[in-house]
Amino acid sequence: MNLQQLTTFCTVLAEGSMTAAAEKLFLTQPAVSQQIRNLEEEMGVDLLVRGVRQVKPTLQGQILYDYAKRILHLTQQAQVAIQTMSQEVQGHLRVGTLNSIGLYLVSPIIGMFLKHNSKLQIKLVYGTGEKVISDMRNNLVDVVILPDLKTEYGIEFPEFEKRFLFRDEMWLVGSGRDTTLPASVEMKYFNSKPVISFTDRYPGFRSLMERKMQELKIELAPVFETDNVGTLKRVIESGLGWGFLPSHAIKKQVRAGRMVQIQVDDLKYTANVNLYYRRDAKNDQLHETFYKALQQQSIGG
Repeated sequence: MNLQQLTTFCTVLAEGSMTAAAEKLFLTQPAVSQQIRNLEEEMGVDLLVRGVRQVKPTLQGQILYDYAKRILHLTQQAQVAIQTMSQEVQGHLRVGTLNSIGLYLVSPIIGMFLKHNSKLQIKLVYGTGEKVISDMRNNLVDVVILPDLKTEYGIEFPEFEKRFLFRDEMWLVGSGRDTTLPASVEMKYFNSKPVISFTDRYPGFRSLMERKMQELKIELAPVFETDNVGTLKRVIESGLGWGFLPSHAIKKQVRAGRMVQIQVDDLKYTANVNLYYRRDAKNDQLHETFYKALQQQSIGG
């Protein structure tokens, strides 16, 4: 058993399939499958239940998954702690992102940076995509985490370097306690249950959703809507309706059974989430260390 195998194993469960894990880890699907088989052979048990659409852990696989996440998290902490102690990792770092991404990806690693480096000052600002882009234009942020600027917002900043972090999706989810939820659904039945709406949706998904609603001649009337993904998760878990949420923000709830994902046969959406930082930045070591920490968090989170 090694860290690469544990990383691959955790990514398969976090992403829900061998194919999605391969894309995230920049590996081939056979390479991912082989790592999992090697791990199962070494452990002497089946770790995954391989379904048609999604893989799930066996009882032994869930135990290993819980331990593996802790192992990878401790490894991440050690790497960041050592790297952030460098004399080159210092100064001000202004970070701009969306609320949902910040809570999932950025907040968990801030403490690690500040704990081990007294020469570092971090400012984390949440806002809509349009607000964060405005801050980029006005030189109010040093690094930004957003879905791909070109495909989602139709804009590029030549002065910013782009680095891929993870692939996100929009999932239709409902309460894990609602036994009436179907395993799959077509969008023409979307209004059959109370709709909970996430107003801070990615622009690409918003446009796709609007086109689909116009095509089906459906007018949505959400019973509740907000840009706070944490509030939406609690509302949906309570069984008050269903709605689309970014997969990165709800994978833990789906794995734990507090939410259930409903496959939507005629509405699929994915987006690359990237880290952007200024090309003329003086502290490349700080940005590189920050990027590595975000990568580890996106895999282990």
